[in-house]
Amino acid sequence: MTYLEDFFALKDKVAVVTGGGGTLPGAMAYALIKAGVRVSLWGRGSNTPISESVRNMKEKTGCPESVTGETVDTGNEEDVLRGLKHTEKEIGKPEILINGVGGVGKLSAFGDLNIREFNDSLRNNLMAGCVVPSKVFSTYWIANQIKGAIINIASMTSFLPLPGTWPYNVAKAGIINMTKSAANELAQHNIRVNAIAPGFFIGKQNKHLLIKQEDPPEYTPRGTAILGHIPAKKFGSPEELSGATLLLASNKASGYITGICIPVDGGYLTASI
Repeated sequence: MTYLEDFFALKDKVAVVTGGGGTLPGAMAYALIKAGVRVSLWGRGSNTPISESVRNMKEKTGCPESVTGETVDTGNEEDVLRGLKHTEKEIGKPEILINGVGGVGKLSAFGDLNIREFNDSLRNNLMAGCVVPSKVFSTYWIANQIKGAIINIASMTSFLPLPGTWPYNVAKAGIINMTKSAANELAQHNIRVNAIAPGFFIGKQNKHLLIKQEDPPEYTPRGTAILGHIPAKKFGSPEELSGATLLLASNKASGYITGICIPVDGGYLTASI
């Protein structure tokens, strides 16, 4: 075993990645699998069946024995508990939870807000994307005396709200608060809670907001404005989340780290002008 393998100590761990069919959670799942973690991809299957995401991940990683999946509504406490029990039976007791469920939704002026859609977005991004799974998993870990690690997915809008994405802004700001609050309470149980705030990555949910066409690249006015604010002068690549993911997932490498949020943003949050 090399120094790095020993230091990160992720081989044969078990993780659940919610929203596992998405671009960014999928990239995080890939990193864990390549590091030796057995991963269950969770999703509602409303756009892409979770079985298809599992099949794609098995092919991409070349580790079919390390990937399984479960159709779960992570906003439903009973369904999360059911999925957790089934995952335990399939690949073992999960020790890592990545809360990857979420989505930007429609742009709107404040006066044109649709309250039902606002509530739906809060449920998707904050409740299903953090609160409900974290509650179920942390309760399970405490009962089983497991040193768990939760990684929430925050956003640039957790720090700086973007125009028009009202419920997403509110939910992602809530993710930071939940991360700190849960870290404070759960530390006594050897459960760490941290977050990663991806900068601007082009994925399924925001592609239409940022890019008109890929080849040759042509960006929307919003995409052009955002690029002008990123010191790195590029959108992120999903694999650039791998380092932060592996660090925060490892109880050995980050055993004294809890309650933080790591921006992976090309310097976006440093730019004031």
